[in-house]
Amino acid sequence: MTLALLLISSFSFKAEVVESKASIIPSPEIKIEEDQPVTQEAESATPSAIVERVVEKKKDITEPTSEIKDKLGSYLSDHPLKPLTITNFLQHAIRSAIKNGVPANTIVLILLFPLVAAIIAGSRHVVGVRGFGIFLPAVLSVVLVATGIIEGILLFLVIIMVATAARMALRKLKIEYLPRMSLLLWFVCLGVLLTLFLSPILNLIALTTLSIFPILILILLAENFISIHITMSMKEALRMTFETLFIALICSLVLNLEFLQKFVLLYPEITVITIAFLNLFMGKYVGLRILEYKKFKEIF
Repeated sequence: MTLALLLISSFSFKAEVVESKASIIPSPEIKIEEDQPVTQEAESATPSAIVERVVEKKKDITEPTSEIKDKLGSYLSDHPLKPLTITNFLQHAIRSAIKNGVPANTIVLILLFPLVAAIIAGSRHVVGVRGFGIFLPAVLSVVLVATGIIEGILLFLVIIMVATAARMALRKLKIEYLPRMSLLLWFVCLGVLLTLFLSPILNLIALTTLSIFPILILILLAENFISIHITMSMKEALRMTFETLFIALICSLVLNLEFLQKFVLLYPEITVITIAFLNLFMGKYVGLRILEYKKFKEIF
């Protein structure tokens, strides 16, 4: 009897030891639950994920993404409309268009583009900064908004340098104007393509995320640039090129002002009337330009 009790007690002691060891060893289910968060962190730390976060381009007003539309749309929803009158009919029309699917950022760009043209006209007529007309700096300012200032300036300078070098090389070929301009655009496209190829090597990752349409606009602007360059010296052409780039840079900064975007969307009537009076006021100015005072300082 005593021997039987000893055997039973030894078996029970061994069973307790086995259970205690089993409790120490983690089960496969617990291991999977503990490893799951680590796996997600490891995936987020992979080089491809890091590069993806680096090259992610900040959304600008030229892109009809849900982020931009929701941002401007939520701003309008925070400011309810008053009853329809002669002073707010544009506000009602804008909100009706946005409600029917017209992107809010498109409306903002259309309202701000006359302001950009007025700034360019004022810089030439009042200040004295020359530049290449109104069309080229205005379009270039929108391109800089779409591409980013650094990337847009880099592409613009590449296109200008390639176009200038190609024009000098094509002087020796006695071909007509239109085929020569087509061949010049061929050189410009190759230059842009080479820039895109070299952008990862030069650590210019943002260039790889650019949309095709701003790049095409920059390429097409090369024809206007070369057409103007034909009638002037190289020194004067370079000076006007940098003046054009400076004006476009100022206008792109104006287009990127968030408070101005919200203002023109909330008060379109004031925006339209103010820009019209600004142009009329500048049109009445017949005095010397600001930079001309420095030019004729010795005469004064």
